[in-house]
Amino acid sequence: MAVDLLIRNATLPDGRRGQDIASTAGRIIGVEPGIAAEAGRVIDARGRLLAPPFVDAHFHMDATLSLGRPRLNRSGTLLEGIALWGELKPIQTVEEIVERALRYCDLAVSQGILAIRSHVDVCDDALKGVEALVDVRTRVAPYLDLQLVGFPQDGLFRSPTAEANLLRALDMGVDVVGGIPHFERTMAEGARSVVRLCEIAAERGLRMDLHCDETDDPMSRHVETLAAEVQRRGLGGRVAASHLTSMHSMDNYYVSKLIPLMAEAGLAAIANPLINILIQGRHDTYPKRRGQTRVRELCDAGLPVAFGADCVMDPWYSLGAADMLEVAAMGLHVGQLSSPADMAWCFDAVTAIPAEIMGLEGYGIRPGAQADMVLLQARDPVEAIRMKAVRLAVIRRGQVIAETPERVTRLALPGRPERLDPADYAPVETGEG
Repeated sequence: MAVDLLIRNATLPDGRRGQDIASTAGRIIGVEPGIAAEAGRVIDARGRLLAPPFVDAHFHMDATLSLGRPRLNRSGTLLEGIALWGELKPIQTVEEIVERALRYCDLAVSQGILAIRSHVDVCDDALKGVEALVDVRTRVAPYLDLQLVGFPQDGLFRSPTAEANLLRALDMGVDVVGGIPHFERTMAEGARSVVRLCEIAAERGLRMDLHCDETDDPMSRHVETLAAEVQRRGLGGRVAASHLTSMHSMDNYYVSKLIPLMAEAGLAAIANPLINILIQGRHDTYPKRRGQTRVRELCDAGLPVAFGADCVMDPWYSLGAADMLEVAAMGLHVGQLSSPADMAWCFDAVTAIPAEIMGLEGYGIRPGAQADMVLLQARDPVEAIRMKAVRLAVIRRGQVIAETPERVTRLALPGRPERLDPADYAPVETGEG
């Protein structure tokens, strides 16, 4: 048998070791030990972790890498970020949005991200962001899946032309219906926007992803309206509620009603640890609220819950490196997800779970799946998070599209090893659970 790519002696996220993975014509055709095949390229994984690619289910690519234009967010707050974005939109061009987005996609690929769901603001009547990112989506399609959400960032009803612009954006090829009900002028207007957005998604047969209750106000409860409307219209399985930070401030009795309602409706949830914990709780002195939604409770109720990066070097967030392992690590820490099972789940929250939420076809390491993979300098998912593991090889449709040398330190210490591989400093396995 002849194949295009053969990866030998890999460890998979489910714990299987010594696995060979063969692919041809962009698809995986075999996953088992000791595959006998001639290959155009052979990679010896040396027992390291081979995972499906990272997936970022919540991002803002129309703003990324715009840090400092036209000025910096000096306070670091959400409100100044919104004001700054309002200053940037009129002066940026389609060409610069395209260039920034392409540069970010380069960075994302180098970090093993091969699928991104990006919200794109539709409150600019010129729809420059939509025009730019539809173009970018075509350009990057050979190496990255880009899913676009039409996002009326100033409010579907608060912005006079937002609804018409959203419909225009969907006609231009935007994939997903977005919204921000808590940013409307009143709770009633927010609830009405949820109903209208669900109506649009149902009419067009599209997925939905709403910025929902991204606030410290425990009375911001638009996700309740969303869950009820999704259930009423039969939209379950294709609707995500992003952020949900108000849930960290809600009383437990109300949440005991809310989460089962969300599960019954078939909602998914997307938390954004880096941004949520930095932006939220700004009115608190001490104690300060953590800002992340109730990840564990949502997971325990059976909802698909993913972690997103949200922002990288833009009006709202001056940091970021397209590193979904950093996102997973932050979500792990702030959510106190420290059991072995929880830590492994955090890896799923930036790989398999967001792939499910986005409806990616052929995702995973199994025969018949797309040959999209990332080889990490780690021996298991928890070690990958702990070490922010180097992406040794990023593979798209069976072709290596990015490579990074392994991280090894040369030491000059009397009586100590000359070579230090971070993975060698994990505890010795005892076989105990």
